Amino acid sequence: MNGTGIWIAVGLTAVGCYLLKLGGLLVPAETLERPLVRRLSGLLPVALLAALTAQQTFASGGALVLDARAAGIAAAALALLLRAPFLVVVAAAVVVTAGVRALGG
Repeated sequence: MNGTGIWIAVGLTAVGCYLLKLGGLLVPAETLERPLVRRLSGLLPVALLAALTAQQTFASGGALVLDARAAGIAAAALALLLRAPFLVVVAAAVVVTAGVRALGG
């Protein structure tokens, strides 16, 4: 893609983002106050973050992989089950991931 094509893509993306934002502002207030919409709006960020985490952890290119990243996620999940503070959860994931990689995983 040449320089002009990149700027066209950037411009189209900016227009698309603006239109998406405008669409959100045009939704009637009574629609946003429905119980189902409120519940879904609270759960949607969690679902998107979980999907992104799973994709980044278990995919390499187009293949499914189980490597040190999976061990780190398992350690974080265990720390969460034990109700550890957030920084301890992150530290557990980092230490286990680094440890498995150091051992050749």
